[in-house]
Amino acid sequence: MLKNFFSGLGEDIKEIGTTFAEGDIKTRLSFLIFGLGPLLRGQIVKGLAYLAVQIALIWYVIAFGWNYLSKFSTLGTVVTHKENRITVYGDNSFLILLFGLLTIIAFIAFIFIWRENVRENYNEQNLLKEGKELPSNKKVLLSLLDSNFHKTLLALPVTGIFIFTVLPILFMICVAFTNYDKNHQSPTNLFTWVGLENFRQLFKFGSHGFGSTFLAVLGWTMVWAFFATFIDYFLGMAVAVMINKKGIRFKKLWRTILILTIAVPQIVSLLYISKMFATDGLVNGYLMKWGLIKSAIPFWKDPMLARIMIIVINIWIGIPYMMLIATGLLMNIPAELYESAKMDGANSVQMFRHITLPYMLFVTGPFLLTQFTGNLNNFNVIYLLNKGGPQSMRMAENAGRTDLLVTWLYKMTVNDTNYKMAAVIGIMVFLVTAITSLVVYNMLPSVKDEEGFQ
Repeated sequence: MLKNFFSGLGEDIKEIGTTFAEGDIKTRLSFLIFGLGPLLRGQIVKGLAYLAVQIALIWYVIAFGWNYLSKFSTLGTVVTHKENRITVYGDNSFLILLFGLLTIIAFIAFIFIWRENVRENYNEQNLLKEGKELPSNKKVLLSLLDSNFHKTLLALPVTGIFIFTVLPILFMICVAFTNYDKNHQSPTNLFTWVGLENFRQLFKFGSHGFGSTFLAVLGWTMVWAFFATFIDYFLGMAVAVMINKKGIRFKKLWRTILILTIAVPQIVSLLYISKMFATDGLVNGYLMKWGLIKSAIPFWKDPMLARIMIIVINIWIGIPYMMLIATGLLMNIPAELYESAKMDGANSVQMFRHITLPYMLFVTGPFLLTQFTGNLNNFNVIYLLNKGGPQSMRMAENAGRTDLLVTWLYKMTVNDTNYKMAAVIGIMVFLVTAITSLVVYNMLPSVKDEEGFQ
């Protein structure tokens, strides 16, 4: 991959050199002034577009961005303070990091647009050399609604993704290399770069490290994701098979009852269940009233019991989704396969094992991976039921015995304002999710053998 990147970069640099050497005066001037070549050739729309982008980027860097970029290496040195009851405002590490990063991105965008500008000039020069006419300005504008309509259509969504997704992710990655926490809040207490110290802290074992807590939370996260995915998958499939079996009455009624669990918002149902199984909740109250138990069962206070409860409750939530998906897929399995199997003497278990299950696994493989990835970051079920508890003195940063990495990250951010370690955990969540997804995806039958069931 790196070899291809550097090979492509070398070819690109060679092409730029060839363009300058063989280019006319208009093409060469466009190396300095974006869009000058198209403007001199009558391509007003393209020329003005390139020139406007260059002016906007240069104005942003000079008038605004450079002030933050110049302090990017230190993230500020002048603290906001008071002199004679007058507040003297200094640097703001948060804004320096945010707008400094944005300025770096502006420089990268400047290079890419410059490259496109050079390529466009060279293409126009070659067209004229071959005796061909350049497209008129009207045709260029109309192409935005025809051949280039995809660019027009995607311009706003791509900008939104960059502003609200890419930039925050890059900002979070940068925060992981700083000491941004409750003791370093801008503008009164500046934060600065600390290199890999936060990552060393995460993998450090002992009273002042996060290593044991991180491994415990990561282990439970993987166990939870496995059971929450596969138990729901196979039970949902089993329910779908039973409901669709010939001779079962009131099929619509059973499906409707199951779908009702989806219709009720999770925040309502999960909070209600959480209260039901509390120490002073309905379940314990009635069990003691009926004389079945002498003291309340610690559903949410015992770590192992809490984990079992969460997995069981998630079954109730997850089965209806899988039942609906499996129902649609089961109807698409050719009936001739089952009839042939019956003629060969196969029983119900054998038909499920050799026909139904392989077909379902093949078709729903990508969905199963999506469910597993989603359960790795399943914030709702864990936090709404017991907020990741019970708490343990042995675990760092208020981590609970049922906390997932994502709920632990939330606690660090909202409750403890430990943004630096939350950013590190965020990176770990991404790595765990990405590695798991890539490994499992390449193992899926539907990826290995796309023609298998066609």
